[in-house]
Amino acid sequence: MSKENVEEKNLTLPQVKKLLESIGEENLDQLQRRTFDYVSKFSKMDPEDAKKIVEKLVKEYGLEEEEAVQVINCLPKTVDELRVFLSSGRKIIDTSALKTIVELLGEHEKTK
Repeated sequence: MSKENVEEKNLTLPQVKKLLESIGEENLDQLQRRTFDYVSKFSKMDPEDAKKIVEKLVKEYGLEEEEAVQVINCLPKTVDELRVFLSSGRKIIDTSALKTIVELLGEHEKTK
């Protein structure tokens, strides 16, 4: 058996949707089609905005990349909802910063 070099990367739902679109819906296997259906329904932001906001949450607010990706995927609408994603307790973020994050997410959310 040959070993392949596989790189793991955390992607937001909008980024996954863009990636699957680039493959072309007609070229997707069954699992990829199910995934595409899911991300099409639940992607709530432009992929480029999602990437930029993940970077901002990591650099400016000290979130772990995994936390930032989950925040983008779920787009909490209140500070209390946001705190659920930051409950690991490693870092304390003040309430005003949390409000700013919620506002930032709201500004970039796509409405259907």
